Amino acid sequence: MIANESKTFLLTGSRSQLGMALLPKLAERQDRVVAVAQTPCAAFSNIEWVTGRLPEAQVPALQYDALISFGPMDKLAEWLAQQPTAPAARVIATSSMSAVSKHSARYAEDRDISRRLVAGEQQLRTICAQLEMPCVIFRPTMIYGLGLDENLSAVARSALKRRVFVAPQARGMRQPVHAEDVAEAALRAATKAHALDETIELGGGERLTVREMFRRVHRSLPRKALWVPAPAGVMALLALVSKRFRGAVSRLESDLIADNSRVSAALDLEPRGFQPNDDTWRNL
Repeated sequence: MIANESKTFLLTGSRSQLGMALLPKLAERQDRVVAVAQTPCAAFSNIEWVTGRLPEAQVPALQYDALISFGPMDKLAEWLAQQPTAPAARVIATSSMSAVSKHSARYAEDRDISRRLVAGEQQLRTICAQLEMPCVIFRPTMIYGLGLDENLSAVARSALKRRVFVAPQARGMRQPVHAEDVAEAALRAATKAHALDETIELGGGERLTVREMFRRVHRSLPRKALWVPAPAGVMALLALVSKRFRGAVSRLESDLIADNSRVSAALDLEPRGFQPNDDTWRNL
C-alpha cells in the first residue's frame, strides 16, 4: 500500500459509536468506502451503503485494501469463511479489554462475556490466517465520547433525567478512551504501510479513580444534577437489589486499565486524557 494512494475500504458496524466516529474521517478522504449498516446514514452521501448486516449482507465483491469491523467478531469470521479468497489486504477489528478484565470475574454473566470475546478473537484469527490476511484486533477500555455508549453515557442520561447524580466513591483505576481515538487507531492500522498482525490494548491517555472519573462526568453535564456520593455500603445494597448492576459494583475497587505502549509505538497514537464537556453528551 502506497502512502496517499486512493484506497478501498469496507466498514462494518458502521452505525455503532465507533463507526459514527470513523465515518467523518473516511468521508474526508478521497477513497472508495463501502459501509454495511441496517440503516444507512444520509449524512454521508459519498459513502456506498449496503443495507443489512454480516454474514447475510450482500457486500460488493471488490478487492478491499482494508476491512474495518466494529461489529461482532464471530459474525465477521462467519462472513469471511464464506469468501473463496481474501476479500481484503488486511483486517482491523475491535474486541474489548473485558476479554481480560472479566476473565476471572465474580459473576458468571461477566465471565461469559470474557469467554465470548476471546472465542470471537480466536475465531477471527483462525479464518484470517487461513485466508492469509494480517489482522489487528484492538482491545479498548471503556469507550465514551459520542453519547452513544451504555456506560458513562447511561450514567449521564440517568442523571439528566432524574436531576440526581449517584456517584460511587471507589478508588479502582479507570482509563476511559474516546471513540474518536479508537477510530483513529483503526484508520492508522488500515493505512499503515506495513500491515500489523497482533492484538493491541487501547486505553485513554489518563488513568484516574472511579470517584474522580464520575466527578468529571458530573461537572461536564449540560444541566445541573444533585451530586450524591455513594459509599461502598450503598453500592453493595444496589448490587443486592439489582442483578443488572452487581457485576459493575463488584469491579469498582479493581483497576481496569490498558497498556498503551504498543499503540504508541506501532501507530504513533497518544490518546487524549479524560476531559469530558457538554459536547461529550450531545446525543443523549
